[in-house]
Amino acid sequence: MDKATKTELIAKFGKNAADTGSPEVQIALLTQRITEITDHMRSHKKDFSTRRGLMAMVNQRKRLMKYLAAENNEKYLEVVKALGIRVQK
Repeated sequence: MDKATKTELIAKFGKNAADTGSPEVQIALLTQRITEITDHMRSHKKDFSTRRGLMAMVNQRKRLMKYLAAENNEKYLEVVKALGIRVQK
């Protein structure tokens, strides 16, 4: 992920330009990285170390989404809709 994409995501989902720790921003950044690594995995099917890292990122995003849903459900629904992520049960 390049710097321009990262700052764009922070500006879109963060409270200010320096907000990198809020769950919304973390979910957006993880989603971008997951998308990029998924594309990599399509052409490198036997790259098991990258697959392990991808699974760790997916699980981290799942935990952040669960936290955000419990704390601020309407913000959770906004983030899910904006990023195109399936809603957690």
